[in-house]
Amino acid sequence: MKKLLSVTALSVCLSMGVTTHLVASAAPVAQTKQQSGMVINLAGKQRMLTQKMSKEALFIAKGISIDANKASLTKTIALFDKTLHGLVAGDESLKLSATTNKDILAQLKVVSDLWTPFKANIEKGDLNAINSGNIPLLKNMNKAVQMYAKASGSNLDPEMAKTINLAGKQRMLTQKMTKELLLIANGIDAPANTENVKKTASLFESTLNDLIAGTKNDGIKTQLEVVKKIWADYAPIVTKADTSDASLAKAEKVNIPLLKEMNKGVKMYEASIK
Repeated sequence: MKKLLSVTALSVCLSMGVTTHLVASAAPVAQTKQQSGMVINLAGKQRMLTQKMSKEALFIAKGISIDANKASLTKTIALFDKTLHGLVAGDESLKLSATTNKDILAQLKVVSDLWTPFKANIEKGDLNAINSGNIPLLKNMNKAVQMYAKASGSNLDPEMAKTINLAGKQRMLTQKMTKELLLIANGIDAPANTENVKKTASLFESTLNDLIAGTKNDGIKTQLEVVKKIWADYAPIVTKADTSDASLAKAEKVNIPLLKEMNKGVKMYEASIK
């Protein structure tokens, strides 16, 4: 017998504009380890999307590959929207079950409330609003990820939950550092973002080295070495906050392969869950 979501979940769904047919879901059942890993992965991916869409809007403002970045931005916005709704109400195509944890649902409501104006500002290309709004959205999405990771403790090894979270965060950092580089190039808070991009690059590198040193899975280690090779090509640009035309062109070329290869690593961690 199917039941409706809890009153809390229903309220969050309606406030986010989730349609009635998405609100219906099966009665809550315990997640498997694999399902817990997938939820942490997808929730973590949302952090990356906040930075990716900001980066794409900044590439457009800078006049770099305008058509391609407009197309990518439209897809990124749609994916963030779809996943946020899916985390709340469930989404069969994403293999997501509805969230039933009241605290996580409340946090996703916070994310939704930030997302609504941010989405409008992204679509308008309001760079100052993007600059001020992307980090609160990122931080509150990250808070939700941490809550999912903590909630998985009863059926997923805490170290694996932590590793998937950290590896997933690396995806976000590839886009955050590129966004910061583009903020500098667009003349927005250049001194602060010069420091920010260097810190982000340093965190990405130290975390990558820690992941490589900590994994005992040869396949994952090999994949992380692929990431490290691409990173070696990109690092000089972001660590020097180089916004020359040549460096921005290279940043556009390299940041997505770096993201994709890091994403492969995250999926491998997820697939390794026993």
